[in-house]
Amino acid sequence: MQTNLADFIKGTPEGDEAEAILRACVHCGFCTATCPTYQLLGDELDGPRGRIYLIKQVLEGVEPTRKTQLHLDRCLTCRNCESTCPSGVKYGRLADIGRRVVEERVPRPFKDRVKRTTLKEFLPRGGLFKPAFKAGQLVRPLLPSSLRDKLQPARAAGPWPRREHARKMLALAGCVQPAMAPDINAATARVLDSLGVQLLEVPKAGCCGAVRFHMNDQDGGRDDMRRNIDAWWPYVESGQVEAIVMTASGCGVTVKEYGHLLAQDLQYAAKAERISAMTKDLSEIMQDFEGELNARMAGRIQERIAFHPPCTLQHGQQIRGKVEGVLRAAGVDVVLCADSHLCCGSAGTYSVLHPEIAHELRDRKLANLEATGAKEIVSANIGCIGHLQSGTGTPVRHWIELVDRALAGVAA
Repeated sequence: MQTNLADFIKGTPEGDEAEAILRACVHCGFCTATCPTYQLLGDELDGPRGRIYLIKQVLEGVEPTRKTQLHLDRCLTCRNCESTCPSGVKYGRLADIGRRVVEERVPRPFKDRVKRTTLKEFLPRGGLFKPAFKAGQLVRPLLPSSLRDKLQPARAAGPWPRREHARKMLALAGCVQPAMAPDINAATARVLDSLGVQLLEVPKAGCCGAVRFHMNDQDGGRDDMRRNIDAWWPYVESGQVEAIVMTASGCGVTVKEYGHLLAQDLQYAAKAERISAMTKDLSEIMQDFEGELNARMAGRIQERIAFHPPCTLQHGQQIRGKVEGVLRAAGVDVVLCADSHLCCGSAGTYSVLHPEIAHELRDRKLANLEATGAKEIVSANIGCIGHLQSGTGTPVRHWIELVDRALAGVAA
């Protein structure tokens, strides 16, 4: 694709990156076949190829409009197009660049500004979100459906193991997960403890930065990233921990990109690169323990389990088959549903900002999951779990909770 970038971005790091991405695109259209919003809306501008053209025009100096902004907003950033693209186009990075430029040039309606400001200033602050989440559960019937969906009952965390182990790993608590699902990291700590690994949470670490960064407050998102690096660095620099474990794939894909996102920050670039290199999805850690899990879990879980692979895991991190491999090695009958590559509609704050599209994608996904005949659904990201649970009576949990439950049965 030929490009002629405007002076305002030409020669800048973002401009150079955008130009390289644009030139890689051969506008073949393979991406449209796997784009959820294109499938629903049937508009070329609501597919990756159309959005790439919109971004190209803006970066070449064409003045963006509210319509341009809307088409970019409606992108889930699921990055399914990246998995499909034969040319390796890094669409997600291009979308971040294009959205930021459009955000600076197109004023949003007042109601939209209020909603977005509330989300990006409120969600990343766990100290505010947790009490508000609990209060929201008390008045849940009075809230709009887009907010009611996010206020599913939270399961008790259970005990956090206190044993010391020579092997230690860090875990990110995150921003919303401690309130919405405190059981996930606690279950992870118990499972790893039983396998001889001590899991640590650092209180000063919080939101991974994805919420603000992907809502076009990129400076605020990078501030969140720097705070996490500062919180983790003493443990990393001293060699106390061997890995940083991500139990939410949405956080994992962001932390793994710290090195890229902070590459221009002279103070943090090297640290960010090391943090990214140490970051592992939980499934990448657990695959090393498949033999032991099989010995301890085989036959403990009788019912069929459906696994929903989050987009941030299969398309963002390009991790496929590892969760299923761990569960199958442990004797679990785990299945994927039809169109398992498609987004469930959660996509971070997307399900609040675009509830109609999000709910239609959710209902399609749930229909496919229920067609498997599974008695339980598991996933690997808090956003997907909460979003899917809002539309079904079938239990939806993190897959590590399944392992924790089975191991507890063995111990009993």
